[in-house]
Amino acid sequence: MALPLLLGQLLALMGHGGAFYLEVRELEEKCFIQEIPDGTVVIGNYKTELYDPAMEKYQPSPQWINLFVFVKDPENKNLLARQYGPQGSFTFTSQSPGEHQICLHLESIRFALFYDGKLAIHLDMQLGEHTSDYAEFAAKDKLTQLHLRIQQLVEQVELIQKEQEYQRWREERFRQTSESTNQRVLWWSILQTLILVATGVWQMQHLKSFFKAKKLV
Repeated sequence: MALPLLLGQLLALMGHGGAFYLEVRELEEKCFIQEIPDGTVVIGNYKTELYDPAMEKYQPSPQWINLFVFVKDPENKNLLARQYGPQGSFTFTSQSPGEHQICLHLESIRFALFYDGKLAIHLDMQLGEHTSDYAEFAAKDKLTQLHLRIQQLVEQVELIQKEQEYQRWREERFRQTSESTNQRVLWWSILQTLILVATGVWQMQHLKSFFKAKKLV
């Protein structure tokens, strides 16, 4: 497997998603770092395409092209590691707040690999309330328009609460980092001062010994 190509794109996934178009080669891994609150459902809808040199454009990938999805949480624990077909969706739920790494790569299951072949991934990420199919809920539970709107508002309030908790967690982490940095700077300043004092005392002692040896004092 090729080394991950870490994209410098940090997405705010506070109830929103992102649509991506990626061009890759087989076994080339693309990774995203995304900040996600804990307890958030994430759904990735995707489709893959294989470049056709004869037609000079991308065509829907055949069934022997598979997408591999790997998701790691901020503690570097695996949340998802699974193989999917050329088109479909994957789902995971965050267990802790912070930066999650999502990596994708395509691979052929045939013996003859297309090393020079180009592939494309269309990815649409959905989070929070955007993962809910309200039309399906309404049809399944026979909800009225009012009940459906109330359900939407309840989920929106829960999402806002999660976002507030996540922002408080980020502020607390930032405060701890700042305090730790300030403490290290303080101790480094004290150490520098002690070194300067010790160097000055040593120089004075050395000069005193030198003058005594020369009988200047």
